[in-house]
Amino acid sequence: MPLVAIAREIGSHGERVAAALGEALGCPVINHEIIDHVADKMRLRKSHVIKLLEGRASLFERLTADQTSLTIYTAAETFALAARAQGAIFLSWGAAQLLAPVPHAIGVRVCASLATRCARVKQSLGSDDEEYVLHELRVSDEAHDAITKRHFGIRWREAEHYDLVLNTDRISTAACVDQVLRLARAAEFLETDASRSCLANLSLEAHVRGALCQRSETARLKITVAADNGNVVLAGSVSSVSDSWQVAQTASAVPGVLSVENRLLTSRRSSASTTKSSPPR
Repeated sequence: MPLVAIAREIGSHGERVAAALGEALGCPVINHEIIDHVADKMRLRKSHVIKLLEGRASLFERLTADQTSLTIYTAAETFALAARAQGAIFLSWGAAQLLAPVPHAIGVRVCASLATRCARVKQSLGSDDEEYVLHELRVSDEAHDAITKRHFGIRWREAEHYDLVLNTDRISTAACVDQVLRLARAAEFLETDASRSCLANLSLEAHVRGALCQRSETARLKITVAADNGNVVLAGSVSSVSDSWQVAQTASAVPGVLSVENRLLTSRRSSASTTKSSPPR
């Protein structure tokens, strides 16, 4: 079963496409479930996390939340749900970018012109205040642009970041679903052992990063994590042998990790640490 990650603008009818696609495939639509888990891990209100992810957080809200942890926890939850699911439609923040390396994941952008989106939002709100609605749409678009650029280094509206772009100005919801289903049947997007392995590796990497974020001793360290079938390689620089040992022990305790190769360099020595490093004396 395919994984479909949908990025959409307010008023583009992306939610309708996701719901109809989920019904056609018999797959769940995943959205706020990820936010619930991230809020619990960060010990923040759900509304606080939503504002951060949508770029609407105030200066105080941004200062009281760790943006790096937000990205890491969101990635870990997204990959975990994708790995467990027998097919799923992701509407959650960043899913199209996070799942892009997975061969059987289809990245879709659902869009519409600003005029069409404005008319739809006005109708849904029962409002005739076009100036207000246009202002809110532009603010939302700019915030989404900024936060996607900050976290993923891309301009999210560019077509090159997706496998399929659907403009609902003229394309109906049913026609959109038809296009995605056609792509899901293509050989390039069939789920294989290799594509499942890719997803499992990404999931394990994200969970190791999440575990490092949760420990005060390792949260601020800049570590590169690579996983391959349960084997994890740690790379980067730390200031002490104690830090290196803490990172290795934390990674080793993550479920699914079979072995850890510790290549961390410390300021006290130029060679890499060994896999089974002993605690500092």
